[in-house]
Amino acid sequence: MQPMDPKTMIRVAREAGGEAHVEPVNLGPRVRELRRSLGWTLEEAASRAGLARSTLSKIENGQMSPTYDALKKLAQGLAISVPQLFTPPSRTQVLGRMAVTKATEGLTQATATYEHELLAPNLSRKQMLPYRATIRARSFEEFDGWVRHDGEEFLYVLTGIVRLYTEFYEPVDLRRGDSAYYDAAMGHNVISLSDEDATVLWVTSLV
Repeated sequence: MQPMDPKTMIRVAREAGGEAHVEPVNLGPRVRELRRSLGWTLEEAASRAGLARSTLSKIENGQMSPTYDALKKLAQGLAISVPQLFTPPSRTQVLGRMAVTKATEGLTQATATYEHELLAPNLSRKQMLPYRATIRARSFEEFDGWVRHDGEEFLYVLTGIVRLYTEFYEPVDLRRGDSAYYDAAMGHNVISLSDEDATVLWVTSLV
């Protein structure tokens, strides 16, 4: 682990039978940044950390110096370590973000050929876009040309049989449990070969 900058060092005084306190440096803006990156309200973050909403509000606004126990609760609620509360974020830093989407709780967007259910819709600044799709199209001619977009894409068949058309490859039929990974900038379309609409899991990278 890299040594912390002395200006952001956590100073914890532990005494037998005594209460541990810290001297927070730029803690408020850091906590607010972490909370907002998770898409959480003040109430939700306070609940997850086991703190009162007023306490978290005071911490974010620099109106109180929390005890070490309060900092531990806050870090656990954000799924990070206490030192990370005082460490600027980096590309490789793990923030412990998580989003759970129960069945039918995704954000639904219907088109003539697909019905998409966006998963983890409330998670901001995602690096990938996961969604469940119902494949309504039964022929290539139902599409208005190729679908193209930035990034790479992973397709996994959940139910039924689909045919994946791509711009530079022969069409391939995929059944439940089959998958394909491809460059999403290459033209691609998917149709259902089943009597019923097939369903797939799509994960698209965001670049």
